[in-house]
Amino acid sequence: MKGKDAEAELTGFIDKFDPANGRLIRATRKALQKRFPAAVELVYDNYNFFVIGYSPNERPSDAIVSIAASANGVSICFIQGARLADPKKLLSGGGKQTRFLRLESAATLDLPGVQALLSAAAAESDVPMPDTGRSTLVIRSVSAKQRPRRKVE
Repeated sequence: MKGKDAEAELTGFIDKFDPANGRLIRATRKALQKRFPAAVELVYDNYNFFVIGYSPNERPSDAIVSIAASANGVSICFIQGARLADPKKLLSGGGKQTRFLRLESAATLDLPGVQALLSAAAAESDVPMPDTGRSTLVIRSVSAKQRPRRKVE
């Protein structure tokens, strides 16, 4: 799904989260849209996580970074994070490919070390992110069954 309907559906996905996480998701999305203005936003409302991937095209395998949110918080995932130089040791995770950074606020994205990681992720991508053009929002999948998006008290 694309266009205005996709934007409305995305709003509904984010509204499932508690207000603080919803604000953080929106602020992070805004920052990544500013950083990658021509990216294709690939949205997945999956069982475990709500994800917005940023890709130069509609191929998920070409995505560079993504926002991953659950009831426990919001992270930015570097899809090829294992290949990135991380001298400040900002990234977490031990898989063969992806690394992530837990976000306390969207201001975390403005830190010089995080900006360097975003630049490196874009530079090392097999498919370059376009410099010009408009962003496209694509709802890729929605799971019928999902973990709660708010902490269960």
